[in-house]
Amino acid sequence: MAVLEEQGQIQIHTENIFPIIKKAVYSGHEVFLRELVSNGVDAISKRRMAAMAGDCSEGDDGAIRISVDREAKTLTISDNGIGMTADEVKRYINQVAFSSAEDFLEKYKQENDAIIGHFGLGFYSSFMVAERVELLTRSARPEAEAVRWSCDGSPNFSLTAAEKEQPGTDVILHLMEDELEYLEPARIRTLINTYCDFMAVPVQLEGETINKMDAPWRKSARDLSDQDYIDLYHYLYPFQGDPLLWVHLNTDYPYNLQGILFFPKQTGRADWEKGEIKLYCNQVFVSDSIKEVVPRYLLPLRGVIDSPDIPLNVSRSALQTDRRVRSIGNFVAKKVSDRLRNLKKEDPNGYAEAWDALAPFVKIGAMEDEKFAEQVSELILFATTAAAGEGDDADPIACDGRAFTTLEGYRSRLAADQNQRVLYSTDDVAQAGALNLWTSQGAEVLKLETVIDTQFIPWLEHRHEELTFQRVDSELDESLKDNDAELTDQDGTTESDRLRDLIKAALANDKVTVQVQALKAEGAPPAMILLPEQMRRLNDMGALMEQRLPGLPEHHVLLVNRRHPLVEGMLKLRAGGVLVGAADTSPTASLAEDVARHLYDMARLGVGGLEPNELAGFQTRSAELMGALMQRGL
Repeated sequence: MAVLEEQGQIQIHTENIFPIIKKAVYSGHEVFLRELVSNGVDAISKRRMAAMAGDCSEGDDGAIRISVDREAKTLTISDNGIGMTADEVKRYINQVAFSSAEDFLEKYKQENDAIIGHFGLGFYSSFMVAERVELLTRSARPEAEAVRWSCDGSPNFSLTAAEKEQPGTDVILHLMEDELEYLEPARIRTLINTYCDFMAVPVQLEGETINKMDAPWRKSARDLSDQDYIDLYHYLYPFQGDPLLWVHLNTDYPYNLQGILFFPKQTGRADWEKGEIKLYCNQVFVSDSIKEVVPRYLLPLRGVIDSPDIPLNVSRSALQTDRRVRSIGNFVAKKVSDRLRNLKKEDPNGYAEAWDALAPFVKIGAMEDEKFAEQVSELILFATTAAAGEGDDADPIACDGRAFTTLEGYRSRLAADQNQRVLYSTDDVAQAGALNLWTSQGAEVLKLETVIDTQFIPWLEHRHEELTFQRVDSELDESLKDNDAELTDQDGTTESDRLRDLIKAALANDKVTVQVQALKAEGAPPAMILLPEQMRRLNDMGALMEQRLPGLPEHHVLLVNRRHPLVEGMLKLRAGGVLVGAADTSPTASLAEDVARHLYDMARLGVGGLEPNELAGFQTRSAELMGALMQRGL
């Protein structure tokens, strides 16, 4: 064997590169293991390709072996890849890794996270945890001899001839005293499972393969069963139940990208800022925060995106935003919309069943991304009071006792005189009285019951300028009222006039507009609160900005149904009043005013307009009123 011994300096004009590597370039020391294992996998891949070309020996199946020597305080990462000759060590370790090092340093100082990872610094991440690093390597090329490279973290290195029986590379880390946690097998297993779990090459510790290796997203969707997808979801997100549905991503032009995205069954607030999708680069875990890659409205999805073409900074801890990244985001959004469209077409009932969980993604996406809005415009569903149809192509779609329709489906059923108005409700309980009035007269009402709809309805109106969206309790249509002429007394006043005067006097509140109508619907409430559409929207928007629940606006309408027995009885009490003594009001007239205030309180209670501190007083007044009425009746 030829004698080889060489000492020198790594080709770099400044000596502060190693402190930067140790302290600044990588956000966490633990990623050194990811970098070294990745390098080993690359070396195995290169040997496989070179062997196919006849340039080197083929060798055994590729594997990464990790070994620990507690006494020597060394951690060794070995591969049986292509290895390096002495010249290659000089080229790849001493020079290429630090080409343009001064430019690198200057750029790093100016922009903390803007360095593109083209400087081959992965190997040097080992100096974050090691006081000295040795490289024992032998090329798989014919007649190659082994060499040992050693460096103590300064620009000085040594390169000597060595003994190594098989081709490949051993990276031997002499760990610092405060980095001895990396001698613990449990710690190593955790890091391999985090960063290297899906690498196609086995990673072995103490003779046991500790990585999963199989990456389902690298396979064709045709080769995967539903259970394969579900198993991957359970592996990535334990204790989360089954996914709602999934989207398989696979493209090689204009960039290379594979992945599987899952729609979770939402059980709480979704993470719209960070996300839970895991980013991989050639099956190596990079980050679980990819807000730069996928649109914000898709961040709460889960799963994997794997692409070697996503530009990372030197530490792989952050992404560089450029045209390619935006293009990838558009591709992902398009694939999601395609998946939803196919599901709606092939299984309308299943799509409707999943809609409650899908709605936030689709609605927020439509509002934030015009291109996505075009893709999903026909996929937006609304629960409806209309009866469900029959058959696969029916609209509305039947689902678990509910019915769902699209906006176009709703418009197709509107009467000619209602063609420009879309009726909707946002709370079946609080708006029950008004909702019943409309549906009893045959009107179809859409049910919009999420917080998002506060912004989604104005967006729909802007998109469909020919339509007006009206909540059921904003005002009542003439078709709901009995407009038969009323009799007038000798003073020219009607029953409605007298009721209005009575209630206004009882409430003594100029901010409440009192309307009296005869409502057609049987079972219509004696009184209800109406909230003019635009006024209520302003109130809701103010509440949203102040992060509070929207209360009852000060200015609102009290609609009184003069056909209700309670209202008719109140008017009779007022008419039958007799002054007693010097009082200005008779006892029965006072009782009528108590009934009027009670009607108002019940109407407020129905829309959540009674504050918690008012509920006790309401109960007390209700009991007193019932007692007074009982005494009068007995």
